[in-house]
Order: sequence, then C-alpha cells, then structure tokens
Amino acid sequence: MRIGDLDLGPRPVALAPMEDVTDASFRLICKEMGADMTYSEFVSADALIRNIAATTRKLEIHPAERPTAIQIYGREVEPMVEAAKIVEQARPDIIDINFGCPVKKVAGKGAGAGMLRDIPKMLEITRAVVKAVGVPVTVKTRLGWDHDSRIIVDLAEQLQDCGIAALTVHGRTRSQMYTGTADWEMIARVKENPRLRIPLIGNGDICSGADAVRAFAHYGVDGIMVGRASIGAPWVFRDIRRAMAIAEGREAPPELTAAEKLACLRRQIAESVERIDGYRGILHIRRHLAASPLFKGIPDFRPTRIAMLQAPTPEALEDILRHIEENILPNIEQ
Repeated sequence: MRIGDLDLGPRPVALAPMEDVTDASFRLICKEMGADMTYSEFVSADALIRNIAATTRKLEIHPAERPTAIQIYGREVEPMVEAAKIVEQARPDIIDINFGCPVKKVAGKGAGAGMLRDIPKMLEITRAVVKAVGVPVTVKTRLGWDHDSRIIVDLAEQLQDCGIAALTVHGRTRSQMYTGTADWEMIARVKENPRLRIPLIGNGDICSGADAVRAFAHYGVDGIMVGRASIGAPWVFRDIRRAMAIAEGREAPPELTAAEKLACLRRQIAESVERIDGYRGILHIRRHLAASPLFKGIPDFRPTRIAMLQAPTPEALEDILRHIEENILPNIEQ
C-alpha cells in the first residue's frame, strides 16, 4: 500500500490516533511490536496556533517510530491551514485530518465527527489543507452522523476529489460512539466503488490476529488500523503479525510470554514517569494497566488489581508488579 511516495508494503497495520494514549513512547513500543505506521494524539488546530505547550509536545516524533502521521482537528478553514503548516515543520510522513472523533467536547463543537453534519465545510477544509502543505494529507472519518445518514460511500469519493492520499474509515456512526459493532460490510462498500483510487484503511473492532486476517480476507481493505485493543496491550501488533504469517504460510514469530508482556508494561511505566514525573506518570499509565488483558481472568486478582491502580508512587507500583511477577504469573498460562 502506498500513500503518496510512502510505501507501507502489503497489508499494513497501523496504530490509531488516541488522545492521552498514543504519545511518542507508546508509539515506539507499538512500532517495535509490529505496527507499520503510527499516529499521534489528536492535535487541536486552535491550541497549536496559540502555541500551547502541551499541544506542541505532541509534534515530537522519534526517528525509530517512522513512518508517523500527525493528526489535526478543527472546525474552521484558516486555523486548520495554519496548523497544517506548523505541523509540516515537524516533518511528519503524513498529515491526517480528524473527521471522526465522536466525543462531545470535539464533535459537539463542530470538529471531528461533527464535520459529518457539514460536508461542504469538511470538503473545504480538506481542499485547503491539501493545497497548503507538501506532505501527503489523509483523512479519518466515520460512516456518517447516525444510522439514517451513512454517507461514507459518496463521501469517500468526494474526499478523494479534494486530493487526499488515503482514507481511513471507522465502521461506526458518530451516534454509536464506541458502542455496538463496527460495520465492516459498509467499509467494504467503500472499497468496492470502482471510482475510488486511493488506499482504504479499515478501523473498528480489530482486537486480535483473527480479526485482522478476516478484515483483509473478506472486506478487501488495503490496510487496517488498531485502536482500543492496543491500550495495555501493545503486543497486539505482534499477535496480528503472527496470525497473518500463519494464514499466509510464512514463518511466524513466537508468542510473547506473560513475563515478556509484563516487562513491556513496565517499560511503559518507566518511560511515562521519565517523560512526565512520578505521580502524573503513573496516573497516565493507569488506563493501560486497567485495560490490559494480561491481568484479565486471573482468579482472586481483584485486591491486587485495586492496589495496582491505586499505587501512589512508581516504587509502590513496582512492588506490586514484582509480586505479580513472582507469585501470580508463574501460576497462569503463558
């Protein structure tokens, strides 16, 4: 799959952009685990123009994580153009426009998935951003605002005509948020449009290697994007690579042991603490620990889980993880 001059190889698997999740450290770990491409956290055009420090930090790219896209969102043409020009100076491989975020503080103000209620403005922003920068511009969006306005087949063609280099479609409407199931049949309809020439990346409910194999085999997408399934489990990309290799009759990498997965989470904690500070660093990482499948299904684990999520310092958290490593992991299946 090619996006502009960027060759991602056949059947690429990308890490989705997620606020407070896809910081530079997490992106690099996912890249090492097999992600072909990573996306930044959402970057507010308005905040970037105002030079808000927390927003400008999102533009940092580690050389080893490339290729990387920086994703911007906004609701007006001029700020989006100005923000795109600022982002271009950070030298991302791609600039992605977020027309898919469903949360109220974004979509409710007309940005993100809110643009699905103002298609002329969406297309105007897209054309202007494509014209303003020299790097490939892509778009991530949803099927439509609600079940009665699933316009993605026609919208994909319109966005293509604006000059974007690739399109990612999350198989839900804005009204669904993250509930229900992603409609991959609808994503397939986008791909089946003979007038669509740009690559199509499918997103939604890719949680395992089997899901990834099915998406490529049955829905014809050029690439897939993994979001929430990577939280607390960056090794999902290794699992996907393993499943795809087996499906294609190639040599597959070995599965990670529980101890190796725990080591991965420890690295996330250490890098979060180093990047922020001790207290806020472990607060940031708690959503990963809470979501991690590594700890799901362990008998009588609830008290340990609560202690892990309430640990006040990195040292206290490490004591709990050491207890898990020495006394719990040896007793569960690897």
